[in-house]
Amino acid sequence: MMVKFWGVRGSIPVCGRQFLKYGGSTSCVEIIDSSGNNIIVDSGTGIKNLGKKMIKEKVKRINMLFTHQHWDHVLGFPFFAPIYQNVEIKVMGGSYSTDEAREIIAKTMQPPGFPVKFEEIEAKFSFAPVCKEGCKIGEIKIFPIEISHPNGGLGYRFEKKGVKFVFLTDNELGYFHQGAASYEEYVSFCQGADLLVHDADYTPDEYEKRKTWGHSTWEMALKLAEDSQVKSLGLFHHNQERSDEQVDKIVSLCNKKKRKKSLNIFACAEGMSHKLNV
Repeated sequence: MMVKFWGVRGSIPVCGRQFLKYGGSTSCVEIIDSSGNNIIVDSGTGIKNLGKKMIKEKVKRINMLFTHQHWDHVLGFPFFAPIYQNVEIKVMGGSYSTDEAREIIAKTMQPPGFPVKFEEIEAKFSFAPVCKEGCKIGEIKIFPIEISHPNGGLGYRFEKKGVKFVFLTDNELGYFHQGAASYEEYVSFCQGADLLVHDADYTPDEYEKRKTWGHSTWEMALKLAEDSQVKSLGLFHHNQERSDEQVDKIVSLCNKKKRKKSLNIFACAEGMSHKLNV
């Protein structure tokens, strides 16, 4: 199972020399199994470059998952080049409703916000709910969990032959939003994962002023990783103001504070690939 990050920034895309190492594009993650089946999670601005790669590789079948409908996770969709070609795209949404799965992407192309309507694009779409019991795409089993975030949403665990990748962005561990799972449920959901990628938008000082906004601190992400006994922790949803140097400092603080030396901690970066061996 290969995990590739196409966008790791939170809230709004940014640019500048201070963001070159980790990138300025918003949430988009690609997962590929050994048979070439693909799963895209979120269509933030990072999906633009992913689309260019898929056009070059002549990909004809695409699977898309969404964590939730906030702008930074969907605003790249109209600029995803494969939707203007004869490809098949299966979309599963950030809820258990098939109607909302379609609504997530169709809203990004409503006039007057965008000149091309969703109904006018060439790709052939199908929509399916993300069932509570999970589903399977190719060789990968997918299990959802409700995240702690304003307006709700889903996190996901991807499994293949015992290998586990957990993606929990926009998940506020310090505050219980309506519909969220309990902390104990998150620990169980992540238990023993090979890779946990978790929201780490805030520093502890920033969180004091932004509690209830729907994001975690790096300390909260680290605690969940250690309580869940995961092998690797990837810090995600970097704050839009956070420079490369500041992200590096957070990774350093995590490594100093971690209890288990074998826990691998890194900050997710645009263009980074992480191979999980089966």
